[in-house]
Amino acid sequence: MVMGSSTITSSLVWFRLLWLSVFTLLLLSTHCTATEISYNDHCSSILPESTITAPEFASLPFPPFQNGYCDGGVGLFNPNSSRYSLNNHKYLLFQTQHVYRTDLDTVFKVEGSLILSIGNINNFVMDMTYAGSFYSPRRSRRSSLSFSLKGFWSTYTGELCMVGTSSSYWQEGKLRHLTAVLQLSGVKNSSTITSLVRGTLKSLSAADDQSYFEPIYLLMFPQSNYQYTKVSNEFENECSVNTNVTESTSLSLHLGSPICSVLSHPRNTFKLEYASDCNSVKSCNPLGDEVGFLPRVMFLNTIQCSPDGQSMRLLMDFPNSSYVGFYHPFNPNTMFIGEGTWDWKKNRLCVVGCRFLNRNSSLSNSQVGDCSIRMNLRFPAIWTIRNSTSITGQIWSNKSANNIGYFKRITFQSTDHNILGVPGLKYVYTENDKVSKSCSVKKPVRKNGENYPDGYSSEMSFDMSVRNSRGEIAWGSSVPISVGDQIFQWSSGSFMPLSSSMPASSSLEANTSNSRLLNISYKISLNPLYAARRTALFNISSNEYTLVEIFAEGIYDAEIGSLCMVGCRYLGLKNQSLKKDSMDCEIRVNLQFPSLNAKKDGVYITGSISSARDKSDLLHFESVSVSSAAFYGGLERQSIWRMDMEILMVLISNTLACIFVVFQLLYVKRHPGVVPFISLLMLVVLTLGHMIILLLNFEALFFRIQNRQTVLLGSGGWLEVQELIVRIVTMVAFLLQFRLLQLSWSSRITDQKSQKASWIAEKKAWYVSLPLYLAGALISVFVNLGRKNKVVGIAMHSSRGLRSYAGLVLDGFLFPQILLNIFQNSTEKALSPIFYMGYTLIRLVPHAYDLYRAHNYVSDFDGSYIYADHRADFYSTAWDVSIPIGCILFAAILYFQQQLGGRCFLPRRFREVEGYEKVPTTSSGRVGEE
Repeated sequence: MVMGSSTITSSLVWFRLLWLSVFTLLLLSTHCTATEISYNDHCSSILPESTITAPEFASLPFPPFQNGYCDGGVGLFNPNSSRYSLNNHKYLLFQTQHVYRTDLDTVFKVEGSLILSIGNINNFVMDMTYAGSFYSPRRSRRSSLSFSLKGFWSTYTGELCMVGTSSSYWQEGKLRHLTAVLQLSGVKNSSTITSLVRGTLKSLSAADDQSYFEPIYLLMFPQSNYQYTKVSNEFENECSVNTNVTESTSLSLHLGSPICSVLSHPRNTFKLEYASDCNSVKSCNPLGDEVGFLPRVMFLNTIQCSPDGQSMRLLMDFPNSSYVGFYHPFNPNTMFIGEGTWDWKKNRLCVVGCRFLNRNSSLSNSQVGDCSIRMNLRFPAIWTIRNSTSITGQIWSNKSANNIGYFKRITFQSTDHNILGVPGLKYVYTENDKVSKSCSVKKPVRKNGENYPDGYSSEMSFDMSVRNSRGEIAWGSSVPISVGDQIFQWSSGSFMPLSSSMPASSSLEANTSNSRLLNISYKISLNPLYAARRTALFNISSNEYTLVEIFAEGIYDAEIGSLCMVGCRYLGLKNQSLKKDSMDCEIRVNLQFPSLNAKKDGVYITGSISSARDKSDLLHFESVSVSSAAFYGGLERQSIWRMDMEILMVLISNTLACIFVVFQLLYVKRHPGVVPFISLLMLVVLTLGHMIILLLNFEALFFRIQNRQTVLLGSGGWLEVQELIVRIVTMVAFLLQFRLLQLSWSSRITDQKSQKASWIAEKKAWYVSLPLYLAGALISVFVNLGRKNKVVGIAMHSSRGLRSYAGLVLDGFLFPQILLNIFQNSTEKALSPIFYMGYTLIRLVPHAYDLYRAHNYVSDFDGSYIYADHRADFYSTAWDVSIPIGCILFAAILYFQQQLGGRCFLPRRFREVEGYEKVPTTSSGRVGEE
């Protein structure tokens, strides 16, 4: 009967599961049928539905991935966040998945996905090819939405109509289903510079439905069979008008380096320089005066490259911002679209640009016309202190001066001064006379064994900070442009020589018999951090963002590490005035490099940047001091070895801490009667010490591991494994220490009456210790508040002071136990000698190691200290001597207390007071009397 009933029960269970599955399938099929969208209901008026005959692979509406721009769509992405408003431009990607022939020759059925994204275009990974550029969705996008669409496309009319669905999570995580119709025009098999694909994505839900969203307007630049028709022979002649540039002053591309590969950066940035007479002429703005601002920079964005890589389509963007590092969204009001072809005869890129018409309407009404903009672009073959840009060119209008849309010729040059891989570049030193007057050559005086960086080494590039007498600062970098007769490129941590054909007559080395001197040139970039109501650095207005760029050249003395240069800085446009940029070439730069084997004084580059002008001159600025931490290759390797060793020392010390606590736990187990004589405050201090370490590293322990696919990644993987092991051992030490605290606390709570004397002594120890601890903490805070540091800040100083004071309290962990022994006048051996002597040794070794480190390693940033961290304790020569003496003294006092009594070192009249009765314990049952 039991077997039969179990069989019946099992059958019923399987029947219910089967019925539930069938019911679920019915629900799903009903839902799918209900949400099926009819193509004819929404697109038949544009393009009737046709019958599919066969798959198609030749005729495609777009490349596999067609990118573009969109706007509108209120209520689609995140209606509760003002961050996603109409002012936030959006980007799109159309992915063609399947194309089918139909019974009509010019009509095709198309299946694909439309992906909409808010925010930075880096959400799409650009894959540049000579046949075209596209963005493929290889990254997850938090603010993106994908529609699955099906419909029909006519090659004759260029119309594409599709219907489809999408799903997205609504407020509070609710899933909503979206239905929409996509209508595009201008989708044809070939395109030119004036071709645009425009359209809308409209919601099929009712306006009062949660799934409804406002129409989205779309704009794409078609890439199928693009015809480069604007750059003709007539324009090639026009491209060189009024340039006054010969072919020999421009670099020629190698056949293996097409223009698309050289300008492959998705956003090349250029500074604009206007004509000198623009103050009295309105026709200087390429966008027209109605935009209300004068562009300071121009961005070139590559859209597409020709199959041979010699022609390209690009966007010319003129944003209303002087911050070149900020990404500006797509805005047809500030953009031109152009096509260009490389001129092999005259070594330049000739570009024809066209304006966007109907700029104030939606993207779906945009048109391209007025192709009167001209631009040329070249790579200068010779750099000097006044012209060391990798790309330069001009942009102008071919209209007459009295026509609308005319503007005067504008010169531009790239803000990125890196070498672009174009061979043959040379640097000419033009300031030799000024350098000779400003930089006196002294006989080198150096100490024995001192060596300085070689002029051709990577150590010559460094980050830096400058500060004036008022405490105003700027951060930036210094990168060599040329050394001697060679030009270098910073690539993968090393300089790569690109040219060595420098004329000998231009080198200072050829004019002096001292071969230890090297010609050198630098680019110094500084970002001032302005202070309110103060005269800013370099006399730059504090109400605008300005990157200070100084190009300098001079001599470097490798025997003594001295660098002396004269410099020029760009003054730039100020207060939107239409004045041509000029340069201030009355700047002096003096730097001193530290020795490669510097130890005690640290590795810091020091010096100054000053103006040679009179104080009454408007371009004069206050001298600023330069400071930089020099990262030498050998010293970096030494620091890495030191950090590895310090991690090992931390691991050993924490492991020993675990061992010493285990010894104390075993000691307590063998002698349970000593538990009431162990200081609770001492155990709290030790437990909190390990807990704070765990809390400070909590994020690194968990979140850092979650953000990495594996720990063993490259050379830094083993370092992360070591850090993980250290934190695990620290957690074990904390748990063991907490167990010891729990045992001591439980012993007092279990029998409070018999432990009354111990509680009284414990409270007295707390009453004495806590005020001392609190007073020490307040003193530490006030001392650090008195330190003026405008960079780090008072809050950081106070936090660091408290952390260091906490380390000092941990160094004196035996102090509460000594006080308890005094108040109890106990002769009990409460602590195992291995425990307190071992812990004392753990606290001593870091200070001994800090003394060794100070004399054998270069002074480094506190952030690199893993063992004997200056942020966690007091470390200096005085503290490294006084703290160990105090720790040894405490250990010695405790040893004699446990041998001779808690008051053995006090005068005799203070020793004899009331005694404490030792109560019997449950485990031993013995009773002793003190």
